[in-house]
Amino acid sequence: MCLAFVWGEMKTVDMSHDLSIATPFWVGMPRFNFTILNRNNTSRGFWLENNAFQIAEHGGTHLDAPAHYYKGSWRTQLIPMDSLFGPGVVINVTDKVLTNPDYRVKTSDLSQWEANYGRIPPNAVIIMNSGWQYKFPNKTRVFNTTDPEDPSTYHFPGWHEEAVQWLVDNRQVNIIGVDTPSTDYGQATHFPVHVLLGKYQIPGLENVANLDNVPKHGAIIYAPVVKLHDGSGGPARVFATYDDDAAVVCFASRVSLGVSYVLVLFVFLFPYVLVIRFKQRERAR
Repeated sequence: MCLAFVWGEMKTVDMSHDLSIATPFWVGMPRFNFTILNRNNTSRGFWLENNAFQIAEHGGTHLDAPAHYYKGSWRTQLIPMDSLFGPGVVINVTDKVLTNPDYRVKTSDLSQWEANYGRIPPNAVIIMNSGWQYKFPNKTRVFNTTDPEDPSTYHFPGWHEEAVQWLVDNRQVNIIGVDTPSTDYGQATHFPVHVLLGKYQIPGLENVANLDNVPKHGAIIYAPVVKLHDGSGGPARVFATYDDDAAVVCFASRVSLGVSYVLVLFVFLFPYVLVIRFKQRERAR
């Protein structure tokens, strides 16, 4: 439980890359297409802009629906709205990725986060920060290869399936994400993380941006995906909100659950008790 007293100015962080003709896609996926239909003054005297665009589901900052790698799981339009946001948990592995681009987030990384900030909150949105966001949209750098047309040469970090299974078994998770092109690392051939996420109805976020501007704990992360009927995913305008002070003044890692409940009861019940006492005194008069 995280009991935070909120004050100050609410901050918002855009966590999505721009979609454009520069957006990199996996081999076999059609390129992004953007066609200007109108961008001019009309004969009636007003300005008019209209465009048409075409995009593969799994490019740029996007959400994988569970059906992406697991038959019978939710397609995009079936993902419940309350599964598209939650308390943000940012797992920073940038130092490890510097020496190992094939690094996969381990259970030890999760344990370290909990040692620093307390138990991962229920319905969390957990995202790996590897520093990869700064390579976007250069396709050679994003896939970390001299031959982007050959997936066997890809080298980028992702999640280890054992860490994902641990989260499934021990915590409540809404979304698992990465700042790289895949929740599985670049050398994956059978995509075990994608399969696990699909099996347990957990959407996956990929190509997330601006993670260095999001607190490692204390934010709320939202992943509103396009409601594409029968889709296996789609573009998402991911963003986070947080309060500078609330992100710091969090008692989850410092106060026991029982004490937290006492504080909650005191804050909400104390005014009510005062009103009752006042009314009793009025009747006594």
